[in-house]
Amino acid sequence: MITEKRIKTIMREYGDVFEILKNYDETFELPFQRKRVDITLPVRIINELKLLSKKTGKPISRIIEERVGF
Repeated sequence: MITEKRIKTIMREYGDVFEILKNYDETFELPFQRKRVDITLPVRIINELKLLSKKTGKPISRIIEERVGF
């Protein structure tokens, strides 16, 4: 049998996980999932991203994620 003290300890340690799962039950999305979106960028920016991708070996999406701050 789990005591009230143990429940509080578990909630304190893993409360963020419970929130993620609660959100998943409502939205069917996890915060670390990736989702495809369409964006419009000037050709100049696309060409710069392609060059940067070639230099670093990173996909363009990863470069954008890093620049946006994720």
